Amino acid sequence: MNSKGKYQSFPVIKLENRSWPDRQITQAPIWCSVDLRDGNQALATPMTVAKKMKMFDLLVSCGFEEIEVGFPSASSTEFEFVRRLINEDRIPEDVTIQVLVPAREDLIKTTIESLVGAKKVIIHLYNSTSPAQRKDVFGLEKPDIIALARQGAVWVKQYSEGLSLQGTEVSFEYSPESFSATEVEFALEICESVIKVWQPTPDHKMIINLPETVEVATPNVYADQIEWFCQNISSRDSIIVSVHTHNDRGTGVASTELGLLAGADRVEGTLFGNGERTGNLDIIIVALNLFSQGVDPELDFSNLEPIREVYESCTEMTVPPRHPYSGELVFTAFSGSHQYAISKGLRARRKKLLRGEKVWDVPYLPIDPTDIGREYKEVIRVNSQSGKGGVAYLLENSYGIYLPRDMQREFGLISGKLIDTLGREVTAIDLKLMLWKEYIERVEPYTLDNFTSINNSEGCQCDSVVCYHDQRLLLSGKGNGPIDAFILSLHNHINVRVADQYYEHTLGEGSRASAITYIQLLFPDGEKRWGVGVDESTEMASIKAIISALNRA
Repeated sequence: MNSKGKYQSFPVIKLENRSWPDRQITQAPIWCSVDLRDGNQALATPMTVAKKMKMFDLLVSCGFEEIEVGFPSASSTEFEFVRRLINEDRIPEDVTIQVLVPAREDLIKTTIESLVGAKKVIIHLYNSTSPAQRKDVFGLEKPDIIALARQGAVWVKQYSEGLSLQGTEVSFEYSPESFSATEVEFALEICESVIKVWQPTPDHKMIINLPETVEVATPNVYADQIEWFCQNISSRDSIIVSVHTHNDRGTGVASTELGLLAGADRVEGTLFGNGERTGNLDIIIVALNLFSQGVDPELDFSNLEPIREVYESCTEMTVPPRHPYSGELVFTAFSGSHQYAISKGLRARRKKLLRGEKVWDVPYLPIDPTDIGREYKEVIRVNSQSGKGGVAYLLENSYGIYLPRDMQREFGLISGKLIDTLGREVTAIDLKLMLWKEYIERVEPYTLDNFTSINNSEGCQCDSVVCYHDQRLLLSGKGNGPIDAFILSLHNHINVRVADQYYEHTLGEGSRASAITYIQLLFPDGEKRWGVGVDESTEMASIKAIISALNRA
């Protein structure tokens, strides 16, 4: 692909002594959800009033204190929704609703009418400022664009006086739309003209929103634009600088985080990044990114699943399975090496907690899934790309089956071939069935018909009946214990010994819990084979494990 001559690099910002690269985000910004406006206007089928009510309640429950509820002058549905919120007293005391309006007198009047009776509102005025918008869309020069913004600010101030007199707490917000593609000097000039009209103070601040309406450069350029603006705007102590990013280049989150480092105080975005084209900033990602760094995001995403369900039902959109934090597969590892590292990390985590070490540091898991309502059982899944670690983890966490390390390698090869043949993801049930079929349910060529043992001062005497093909073997032996005695009783038939690999543990809880035993036998030709036995008696489980290993040889 040759783009030379058709596309060009966005010019860098001349910013001396930039400081944002050395900063760290240490507190949550002011959050403003624009799901009911930016998100809604991007839907093929916009939300009904009922769905907007449901979404509004969800946003309140998440802790948003500023919510842009719509564009009241755009349609009767939008106007009706704002009126219902106010008339039905659905807006909590600590929540400020925000409405959007362009710099047109008739639309400003309608917008103000929709807000009568509200307790706290933000009136968000905007007009486009980029060269392409000025020249190709509006056919206006810079002075004309400034005059348009100034006049809009005058109308907003004039028509909102009635709201203030009726007891509504009114705040103003101005956006030079397409700020990211606007010359920073001109963006500053037009914002200063609006500031002169609205005359904010440290006690009654106004918001200047600097939208990355379209991503036109790398995130560091946007950060430079924000820092340059913060350095040069007058009355900085009376201004709340807000960022509003989109995701055209796939870096909306990075642009927002760098914008906060560059001096922004406030963030506008949507749940799961719903919005025009490639979407708005996903506020959930930025909030949980802060959370992962030990910063309280001051939003509640501790149970993402019901949040996702409401979002999907209201918007008829779906959250992709690989979507950060929220997707179905984001805490899932298919790679064998990843699975092994996660399982080891989770075990180490449990031991650290017992020692009072609370810091989360588990490989491949940036946060604890339970912090956002997920479960560990979702972490590891198994397919043909998986390894022994993932297989062992599922058996351990689903059934309490702790395969010895060396046996994990043996069973990993066996199960891998079966999984590859199936050509699909397998469950813990599938793996247990494979384990039982391979190790426990084998009945040829050896079958144990009877076994007894007696311990005395000379050791252990065992007697057993073992069928081998059509032969009935009457075996007897003495040893240090039942396992040793049984192995020695086999020597007239086959000379095997335990290869110093013996493990046992209980399956389940209570008095009826079974024992599971793992034994590795060494055969005369040097071959080693694992066997597994399950029985209510640990002794019998061990003898069954020996028979299992013999059958697998």
